[in-house]
This record gives sequence, structure tokens and C-alpha cells, in this order.
Amino acid sequence: MRILRHCASLLCICAALVFSLPSSARAASEYHEKPKVRALTAFVRLDRANYHAQIADALAVLHKLKTALEKAGYEVQTIRITTQPFPEYTRGLSPEETIAFFREYNALAVKEGFDASIGPAMLRDSDDPREAELAAKIIAATTTLESSVVVAGEDGIHWKAVRAAARAVKYLEEHTVHSQGNFNFASTALVPPGTPFYPASYTATEHQFAIGLQSANVVGEALRSTHDPAAAQKAIEDALGSHARAIEAVARRMAQETGWTYHGIDLSPAPIGDVSIGAAMEGFTGVRVGSSGTLSAAALITRALRAIPVRRIGYSGLMLPVLEDSVLAKRWSEGALSLDSLLAYSAVCGTGIDVAPLPGEISEAQLARIIGDMASLAVKWHKPLSARLLPVAGKKAGDRTEFNDPFLVNTTLQPLP
Repeated sequence: MRILRHCASLLCICAALVFSLPSSARAASEYHEKPKVRALTAFVRLDRANYHAQIADALAVLHKLKTALEKAGYEVQTIRITTQPFPEYTRGLSPEETIAFFREYNALAVKEGFDASIGPAMLRDSDDPREAELAAKIIAATTTLESSVVVAGEDGIHWKAVRAAARAVKYLEEHTVHSQGNFNFASTALVPPGTPFYPASYTATEHQFAIGLQSANVVGEALRSTHDPAAAQKAIEDALGSHARAIEAVARRMAQETGWTYHGIDLSPAPIGDVSIGAAMEGFTGVRVGSSGTLSAAALITRALRAIPVRRIGYSGLMLPVLEDSVLAKRWSEGALSLDSLLAYSAVCGTGIDVAPLPGEISEAQLARIIGDMASLAVKWHKPLSARLLPVAGKKAGDRTEFNDPFLVNTTLQPLP
């Protein structure tokens, strides 16, 4: 009996210790899923005359950070290098010389194993719209480079840039295999410099780095633990927050060791394939994404992300990338998701219209209207949004896409709105 009483006492003590732990420590014991690091992104103001040394310096920092995160138990999927808007460092070159330079830069990126954003073609509406056309030609001529056009900012909607972006989308549809070039191009609105996620990423400074997470699995596990909205929000805060703080601690230590500045974490729970944010939302709501309740779930997830006490940057909201998520791609095929519903959800969450497939007969004018709608929403709510549109040449509504990119899920095209 004395032994039993002693064991009971020990159990009580252990229970008391567990419940006295801070919520972040309890989260580590209650939840088992870990996020991956989708992107370790370094920001460099590229100097065309000295870029090899700049890239080598950035890669040394990224590899050091990658090793430290992996030792802490976090898988790193990609390392990335982002520049300022590319017209700033290609000034004086002809279009042909610019494309030749970026072919060399692309070869360096492939050789060294990093993804590369060359920054926006247009940052202001007064910028030359021919740079947007050049961005499309650069993407079509290379394999890993990404770019964008800023179509709205603190000064409002950039309507000239909206039209230039639409022309770039159409060019990439017609001049890249399976029209996949638009995977590397976006129209962005109020996205600040320093986001680690592509294609919107660009920088106004240098010697900084940022982190983007792939954490749809963590959010999904937290949502499966309850059907109560308040409890679900708290579960996401605890589960993802414990990992975000651990990752940030590594990043701050690396900043001290390298002399580079830690810029922050984009907490957006990026999905990939069957690691689906759509499945996570459906598990919580009990209905298909696109049904009533989806907007509430989107808002809940974003509120939880905004409550996590780390240095947040970029979107830091729910991402719904149609073609990168197996469940979202299926719902698009079924017609449960549309451009309008994605914009509606963006009013309370993340990225806007991301990786949305469209029939090839869409016109520049129709593309401009879609991009303009996204920009209007971003300006109205003063939030970062983007549009990554993938019209497919030769395909019409009812046809199946034939993308061969490992990050894209094929789906059935829907009629144009």
C-alpha cells in the first residue's frame, strides 16, 4: 500500500509539473507534427560587376543557417536569393544583353542549388511597362528565375502596371512549355519588401535573411484536436507557435554569428500536394472547401497566425494555392472554388489568387480585370495580396491541365467568369 501511495504521489507531482508548464511547452508534448522550412531567403542588392562574390557570401550564410536548423530538427526544402527590382541593376543593357546576363545568372543558380528572384519589373506605375514584357522574356528564357510586377502600393492601384502584368501573363502562357512560366510570375499589391515567399519576393536592403514555413500539417493536426473555434485558434497558436519560436531562436543566433540581419518569419501555412491546407480546413468544418464555413475557418487560421509572438513578415496569413494543394485542386475541378471565392477568402486571410488555372482563350483584358480586382481588394483592406494566374494555351473549360512540374497538381479547367 505504501508503494501504491508513493506511486500515486509521484503521478500527482508529474501531473502538476505538466500543467504548470507554459502553453508553448505543453504544445510540444501534445502535438507531434513539425513544420518544414519551405524557404530560407537571403536578400542582396545585386551589383552586376561583383555579383559572384555577393552570391558566394549569401550562400555561405544560408548554408550555415540551414545546417543549424537541421540540427534543431527542422527540414529545409529550399534556399533562395532575392534581389532588388532587376531594372535597377541592368540599367544600360539592351534587352538582348539583359536576357544574356540572366541566362548566366540562372546557370549560377542551377549550379549552386538556389532559387532566385530577380525582383519586380515595375515597382511604381511610372516605371517603363516594357520592363514587364522583358521580365516575361527572362522567365521564358531561363529555368529557375522568378519576377513580379507591383500593381498596387501605398499610392493606390497602378493601372498601367495592371495592364502590363496581364500582357506578361499572356506572353508566358504562349511561350513556355505547358504554359508553366506563369508559376514563376506574380502581380503583387502592397506586398512589402523582405517576404521570403516567391514570386513576390524583393528587397530594398541587403545582408538580411528571412524564413518561410511549410506548416499546413501542423495547422491540420491542431484543427483535428477540436471543433470549437476558440479552442482551434488556441491550438494553432500553441502548436505552430512553439516551432516558430524555436526556429526564430536559431535564426537570431545565426544573425549574431554571421553579421546578417534576421528579418522575420512568414508564418503562412504553405501546403504542398497531399500536405493540404484544404484537408485541414475540411477536417475542422466538416464540409468541402468552398462551402459555407470556409471563410470563418480562413479567418480563424489567420487570427491564430497573427497572435504568435515572433517577428512576422510578408503575408503571414492563410495561403490557398489551388495547384499546389491536392484538395484545393480537386475542389477547383468540382467547381466548389472560383476566382471570386478566393478573393472573398482573401478579405480575411492570405495571398489573394494563387496558382489559379484558367482556360487559354482568356484575353489580356480579362486578365487585367482579375488582377485589378485583386489590387482593389488589397488597397481597400490595406493588406498584402497577389495574383498568380496560369492560363493554359490550347486548353478550354472542361479540359485537364498537363503540368509536369512536381509542385503542381493537375486539375480540370473551369469556365471563365
